[in-house]
Amino acid sequence: MAENTDQKVNPVVAVARAWCNTSLILRIVIGLVIGIVLAFAIPGGNEAIELLGTIFVSALKAVAPCLVFFLVMSALANAKTSGGMKDVIILYVACTLVAAAVAVAASYIAPTVVTLPSAEGIENTSPQGIGEVLSTLILKLFSNPIGSLTDANYLGILVWAVFLGIALRSASEGTKDVLKSMADAVNKIVGWVIQLAPIGICGLVYASVSSNGIGIFEEYGHLILVLVACMAFVALVTNPLLSFLCMGKNPYPLVLRTLKDSGVTAFFTRSSAANIPVNMQLCEKLGLDPDGYGVSIPLGATINMGGAAITITIMAMAVAQTLGIVIDPLTAVILCVLAAVSACGASGVAGGSLLLIPLACSLFGVSNDIAMQAVAIGMIIGVIQDSCETALNSSSDVLFTASSQYRALKKEGIEIAPGKDHAPYHQADAK
Repeated sequence: MAENTDQKVNPVVAVARAWCNTSLILRIVIGLVIGIVLAFAIPGGNEAIELLGTIFVSALKAVAPCLVFFLVMSALANAKTSGGMKDVIILYVACTLVAAAVAVAASYIAPTVVTLPSAEGIENTSPQGIGEVLSTLILKLFSNPIGSLTDANYLGILVWAVFLGIALRSASEGTKDVLKSMADAVNKIVGWVIQLAPIGICGLVYASVSSNGIGIFEEYGHLILVLVACMAFVALVTNPLLSFLCMGKNPYPLVLRTLKDSGVTAFFTRSSAANIPVNMQLCEKLGLDPDGYGVSIPLGATINMGGAAITITIMAMAVAQTLGIVIDPLTAVILCVLAAVSACGASGVAGGSLLLIPLACSLFGVSNDIAMQAVAIGMIIGVIQDSCETALNSSSDVLFTASSQYRALKKEGIEIAPGKDHAPYHQADAK
């Protein structure tokens, strides 16, 4: 009897298990398709269906400020320094800054306007000039920390997280462990919210298609095109240029090797952290020093976030252009720095770069309610955006690690062909 009882499975439980075991990408696609079908089947807007999207966006709004605060503070407090990493760190930072600059340039060349439902009928009171931008920026930077969290003032949150993170570097290991546990806990909550994305996207797509028709996907297509074009440009032009400046050799054999062996895997796993073993194995095949890549690869999965900087910048610029905000060159430079700094906090978090869009939008005085609409759109296009972003981030970890080591070996008189397999390097081999 016991065996028969065990074999009986509640149909609801069986469906729930099958749903949870299905790839998140596939579930998001299913939610998107259901939303479109419902928009045509039940035209005119249904409050119950639209509520699904509203709840999802509200959950994102609630968790995002805590995520930025604890993630940045914990990362700085627990950061470990290592010798011999100067060139790699410079390349990582330069890549992220250049990626943000490429995204700004692309936004000027191909402006993107997206439909933001919550922005309809709202008068634009955002800063319109560098003087007002800087004034607003300074006031937000030094606001009350508790008020910054409750009001979702991301600039204030970022500043206090940085200050507290640096101050807590000298704290006991127990205190640092508590900070890391808090960051992990918030990260886990974000993961739970992201699991609701298919349901939330169903409601959001239903509301968008009901109000604007199927033509709304033309906007999304343009947005995806700009994002992917920027990431391809960084992967095939600016990153190779940085690599060439570092090692003084043709970088493309190494670039293509990293994209093939690391980028393709990262595209499908959509996780820089999960791709670390793949990158370590590739570094071993390239004959790199394990003492170097054993530190630089995990570090790159944390701070080398060119793809995330592109996403944050493009989406923030799209919101500003949708609202008619004129962004002058100096403000654009500030946006590049802000996007690069905030992108470093996106590592290891599902949809982390999307949740940092409000931080960049706050530079223009855009309200959290409106910025979160851009986050929701990012979730819809995330099936492509997140995969390309991760592929760029992860492959460039190996690219810059190898470039820095090839530079060091060249100084010692050892020449290695970039991108080729080599026996592991030992200091004793130096001539």
